[in-house]
Amino acid sequence: MNFNFPALNHEAATAVRRERSNVVRLAVAQALAGANSTVVYATGAVVGDMLAPSRTLATLPVSVFVVGMALCTLPAGAVAERYGRRATFLLGAGSGILAGLIAFLAVLRASFPLFCMSTFFGGAYAAVVLSFRFAAADCAAPERRPRALSAVMAGGVFAGVIGPQLVTHTMNLWEPYLFAATFIGQATLAAFSAVILAGVQLPRPTATERGAGRPLAVIAYQPRFILAVICGVVSYLLMNFIMTAAPLAMKFCGLSQESANLGLQWHVIAMYAPSFWTGRLITRFGSSAVVAVGLALIAASSSVGLLGIDVAHFWATLILLGIGWNFGFIGASAMVLECHRPEEKARVQSLNDFVVFGTMTVGSFLSGGLLSSFGWSTVLALSFVPLLIALLALIGFSYRGNIQPT
Repeated sequence: MNFNFPALNHEAATAVRRERSNVVRLAVAQALAGANSTVVYATGAVVGDMLAPSRTLATLPVSVFVVGMALCTLPAGAVAERYGRRATFLLGAGSGILAGLIAFLAVLRASFPLFCMSTFFGGAYAAVVLSFRFAAADCAAPERRPRALSAVMAGGVFAGVIGPQLVTHTMNLWEPYLFAATFIGQATLAAFSAVILAGVQLPRPTATERGAGRPLAVIAYQPRFILAVICGVVSYLLMNFIMTAAPLAMKFCGLSQESANLGLQWHVIAMYAPSFWTGRLITRFGSSAVVAVGLALIAASSSVGLLGIDVAHFWATLILLGIGWNFGFIGASAMVLECHRPEEKARVQSLNDFVVFGTMTVGSFLSGGLLSSFGWSTVLALSFVPLLIALLALIGFSYRGNIQPT
C-alpha cells in the first residue's frame, strides 16, 4: 500500500510505520491463511464424494466449513473486544493447524465425520482470517481505511496461487491416500501464518471501550447497515453457492481434477486481484456504485455458465464470479465501516460477518443437493433470485434518499 504523506513529526511517523507494518503483515498472513479456504473448496466436495455414505452428502464438508465460519464470528469478535485482535488471530491460526491435521487423519482412516470436523475448524480459521480486513482499516486514518482494507484483501491473490498449487503438487504424494499430504501442507501454512501474525501491533481495547457504545439493535436498524448486510450476504452467498458446486460439477461433466484446481486458482486470483484498485474505486465512486458493479458481474458469471459445460465456460464463470465477489463484498465491508463508532467496531463487524456467514450456510447446504438432483444449470439459474433482491435493495434505499450512513 503506497501513500504520500506530508512532513510528519516523530510520533506521527512512528504511527505511519506501524500502520504500514501491520498492513503488510496482515496481507502476507492473508496470502498464507487464505490458502486454507482454497484447499477446502478444492478438495472438500471431492473428498466428501469419496468418503460420504451418499453422493448427496458430498458437499456437506464444505457446508460444515461455512457453519464453522458463521458460529465462530461472534466468539471471535468477543475475544477481540476483550483481549485484542492479535489474540484472536493466534487462536484462528491454531484452528487452522488443527483443521489440516484432522483432515489428514480423516483421509488415513476414511472417516467422513472426522473430515467434517476438520472443515469446521477450517471454517473457524476462515472466520478469523476475514477479520484481517477490518483490523487493517482500524489501524489506518479514516481517509485511508478503504485502501488499507483492500490492500490486505489483495494478499489473497497469492492465496489463489498457493492453495490450488499445493493441492495439485501434493494430492498424489501419499498413495494410496489421496490428498493426505495436501492436508499436512495446509497445517504447515497455518503455522507460518501464526508466526507472521505474532508481530502485528494493534492496541488492546481499554476498559472504557469494553461494553461502550450504542446497543447493537440501534446500529443494526441503520438503513446503511441493513444495505451493507444485504449486499454482503448476496455477494458471499452466491460466491460460495456456485464455487462449492463447481469442482464437483466439473467432475460430473468428465473434466479432470487438475482442470478444477486451475479453475479454482484463477477464481481465487480473480477474487483478490482487483483489491489493488477496489479501495481507490470506492474512494472515488462510492461503495454503493462498486457493489452494483459487483452484482452485475456475478449475474454475468451465471449467464456464461449457462452457455456451456466445457472447461472454458467453467473457468470464465469462476473468474467473473471472483471479480464480482470482490467488488460486492469489499464494497459492502466499506459500508460497514461507516456504520459504527470506534468503541463499537468489534461487535458491529462481527455481527455483520455472523449474518453474512450464517445466511451463507443455507446456500452451501443447498448447493450439493441441487447439483446432484437437478444439475449445474439449476444451480446457476437460482443465483438470479438473491441478485434481484440485492438490486432492489440498492435501488430502494437510493430512491428513499437514506442510503447515506447515519
